[in-house]
Amino acid sequence: MKHYFSRTETALWCGSVILITAAFLLFDRENYLTLAASLIGTTSLILNAKGNPAGQVLIVIFSVIYGVISFNFTYYGEMITYLGMTAPMSVAALISWLKNPYGGSRAEVRVNRVHRREAVLMLVLTAAVTVGFYFILRAFGTANLLPSTLSVTTSFLAVYLTFRRSAFFALAYAANDLILIFLWTLAALEDKSYVSVIVCFVIFFVNDIYGFISWTRMYKRQNGRERDTALH
Repeated sequence: MKHYFSRTETALWCGSVILITAAFLLFDRENYLTLAASLIGTTSLILNAKGNPAGQVLIVIFSVIYGVISFNFTYYGEMITYLGMTAPMSVAALISWLKNPYGGSRAEVRVNRVHRREAVLMLVLTAAVTVGFYFILRAFGTANLLPSTLSVTTSFLAVYLTFRRSAFFALAYAANDLILIFLWTLAALEDKSYVSVIVCFVIFFVNDIYGFISWTRMYKRQNGRERDTALH
């Protein structure tokens, strides 16, 4: 495990932890649940970037804590999304990742590609989920309804692509991060302690972009080795 993470990954994780902790000390100092969620979240992302199923376990824990935080600010869309969709889908993704290891190693999942026909189905499902959640969230009186609904859209895409082991799950999460940065900026206008949540999702955005780069490399490496094996 000593050389499991590259220097870039180690620096990314350490920098993320330092910035998250600094933001908490500067703007919050009270909501330790937010700090815990942020630290668990950034750790899950670096593990996900490696294709390690342990990252999905941490995502489930993060989803539960983040659901509680969202409930406290009446972001019911976030609460319902993470508790009702992200958490159970992460469990499904964990099972999928464990069933599809690369090279017999449980520490790395085999990267998959979503083909055109499935992509069309995915978009149809996403549209249906978006419309359904819009009316559910409106009925709950969700704050900032439209961006909250858009967050559901990107979250569903992210969890679906995670389950299907596609590198594009990281880009979907990055898009979701941008929406959440906007949502929590609105929250921070009322309570500055939520600035620490904004910092958290900015860091998540950087980690998710790295995750996409990492998975793209993994896909090329895995398929390159298989082609070499076939030639020999």
